[in-house]
This record gives sequence, C-alpha cells and structure tokens, in this order.
Amino acid sequence: MDQEIKQWQHLALVFPGQGSQHVGMGQALAKVSKAARDIFHRADEVYGAPLSKLCWEGPEDELEKTVNQQPASFVTSMAWLAALKERWEMLGRKFEPFLVAGHSMGEYTAAVAAGSIGFDDGLMLVRERGVLMEAAGKEQPGGMASVLGLPQDKVEAICAEAATDGYVGLATANCEGQNVISGALEPLKRAMEMCDLAGARRVVRLPITIASHSPLMAKASEGMSRLLQKLPLKDPQPPIVGNTGAQLIEKSGDVQTELRDQLLMGVLWQKSVEMMRDRGADLFIEVGPGNVLTRVIRRIDYEVNSLSISDEYEGMLGDRFSLVEAAAL
Repeated sequence: MDQEIKQWQHLALVFPGQGSQHVGMGQALAKVSKAARDIFHRADEVYGAPLSKLCWEGPEDELEKTVNQQPASFVTSMAWLAALKERWEMLGRKFEPFLVAGHSMGEYTAAVAAGSIGFDDGLMLVRERGVLMEAAGKEQPGGMASVLGLPQDKVEAICAEAATDGYVGLATANCEGQNVISGALEPLKRAMEMCDLAGARRVVRLPITIASHSPLMAKASEGMSRLLQKLPLKDPQPPIVGNTGAQLIEKSGDVQTELRDQLLMGVLWQKSVEMMRDRGADLFIEVGPGNVLTRVIRRIDYEVNSLSISDEYEGMLGDRFSLVEAAAL
C-alpha cells in the first residue's frame, strides 16, 4: 500500500486532466464493478461510438489525440467515481465529499461529480472542448513547456519579458518549482531559453500543439460559453474549488464562468490544494487514471492523507480498494 490512512473527517476528491490517459485504463475496474461498467456502457451510448474500447484497447495514437483524450479521461474518472461510491455503500459508509476540484479538463469531471452538470452533458462538453481547442490551435499555433526548478514568480517574470511579439505566460502552477508555460511558438521558444539560462533544473517542450490556458484559446472559450449557456446547470454540492482563482464555487452561474475562463487562464493548483487543506480537507483521493495529482499533492504537503485509486498498475486493483476501505472504515 502507498501509505497508512490516518484518521480523517473531510474528504476532497480531485480529478486529473488531459495527459493522464493510457491504453487499458478502467478495464480492470469494469471487470469488478457493475457501477463502473454501467458508466462505460452509458458513455458508449451517448458518444455514439465505442469509447470504452478506445480506453481499453487503444490504439495509443488515437487515444492521445486531444479530441479523444478528454472524453476518454472524463469517462474513466466517472467510472472510478461510481465504483468508489459503490464500494463505500457496500461498507455502510455514506459517501459525502467535502470539496471537489479538477485539474484543467478535470474541472468538468468535478462539476459533474458535484451534480452541477449531468453526465451526458458533461461528456458532450468535454468532447466539444477538445474539438474547439484543436480548431483554435490550428488557427493560432502554439505550444506548452514544463519548467522545473524555478519559482513561480521568476517564471512569470521571464514570460513577461519574452512576450515581445506574442503571448507566453504561466499555464499551470502545480507546486513549488513545477510550472508549465504556454503561448505562441516564438515567444514560447524564447521563454524556454530564458528559463534555461536562469538556472531551471529542466525545461521540456510538451508534445502538445496548442497553447492551452492562454489567450490563444479565446475562440475555444467563446464556443464553450455558448454551449454552457444552453445547459441547465445546478448549484454544485459539494462546492468546487476553481482552477482560475483557487476559490470556492457554490453557484451554477459561477460554474459556467469558471469553465468558460479556465481555457484562457492559468491553473492555480498549488493554491487550490492549500485552500482545500486550510478549509479542513484532510483526505485527498485522486479519482481517475494515473496518480499525477497524488504525487503533486504530496509535494505541496506531505503531511496530508492523499491516495490514488487508479488501476494504472497491473495487479494492484485489490490494494487500491484496500486503501479505500481503510479510508471508509
């Protein structure tokens, strides 16, 4: 097991975004959980294509496409959530998350988990989000890069200096010394070089052809806004902690604004985790493929309870649920 679960009172659910996907995700889970199988089955019906097969069998190059990654990751996270609820109910424990949050695209999953958006609408939204982002990227080519070993304020200052002939700026502030920048190609290249000269431990261009969380996504943001305005959103229960301001989101109108603006603005993940912790969250469970957020949360605060229940690691499904059971009891 990853760690011993200390006594806790307030559960925070966190949902990963694009980049955590892998071929086979959710397949082992669907074999042992009827609730998860039902989610995949419903997704195939709504999507109008075998999304479950793409998650379980690939091919990898198709799964990695932005338009496929987002719905595939969303559905896998929702399947894990359904299985988690199912397991806790079997143990006689009421499933009552205190707060929810999602990283980038995972914020849509969080909105569905909080009951603000229905499952069918959520799947449609993440599918269209991928389509709109891909179109915006073709119209205004850009990219993203990971910068390790520099403080956030230094990275922001470098981006401001590098943005002489186009935009480049902070896209995600994950934890101390782990940031992602995003922008037009030449300013991004210049910022990467400047970060390297400033002593960054590592600067890596990400295999992404869009500048997510930047003004280059303006048209995609406008498209998402039009779609969101057509949907019957509800006040989230529990509240969502938003990416763009690390603030509590408790009203449906604020959910709409957040999901519109997050394509244009940076993901303040460290501040979001700290905010949840400071408000009383003492157990963080990462619900979805991979364990990226769990590792980041431990870097932010090693003292908090945090675990991932992903079946990314073959043969560990039993241990994952043993941890969940330990948390539930």
